[in-house]
Amino acid sequence: MTLDRFYPIFDHPDWLDRLLPLGIKLVQLRIKDMDEATLRQHIRRGREICAQHGCTFVVNDHWQIAIDEGCDYLHLGQEDLDTADIAAIRAAGLRLGVSTHDKTELHRALALKPDYIALGPIYPTILKKMKWHEQGVEKLTNWKERIGDTPLIAIGGMSIERAAGAFAAGADVVSAVTDITLNPDPEARVRAWIAATR
Repeated sequence: MTLDRFYPIFDHPDWLDRLLPLGIKLVQLRIKDMDEATLRQHIRRGREICAQHGCTFVVNDHWQIAIDEGCDYLHLGQEDLDTADIAAIRAAGLRLGVSTHDKTELHRALALKPDYIALGPIYPTILKKMKWHEQGVEKLTNWKERIGDTPLIAIGGMSIERAAGAFAAGADVVSAVTDITLNPDPEARVRAWIAATR
């Protein structure tokens, strides 16, 4: 499965409804701190919207719901790996992406034979408080040498202007969050991202 080079992440299915018609082909729904019934509803809706638009749908963190709802792809952070049932995830046929920040985490991720590996934050990010400082694009080159054919995703502080450098350094995919959601014209920004990455 070839992943699209542009990988936006949103915190509500309303974003998917609004922006997927513009041509997004890979998207993650990352929802934190929500009751399970609403969460399940949002994930189900996200899966349906993605199916309508031929878009690969990635669920962040909530592996049991992703299995229950027949989703295709799951993204796990390192903390999520501590509690996730990897055997059940694989038995359900879910593809798996894993976040990494240092060599220990990369080693742990590679042992799972993931479908992609994410490295971040490449640049400082305002999205969440992190113990990790910016990794820099040079680390993408090092990671790509280590992971070979496994797709490498650059995340954290990414913008269209920074994407070219990430691709040149070895990233296969660039992920964006606030560059779209905080933009005064998210539709125009998504169109510009698509133009810049295809």
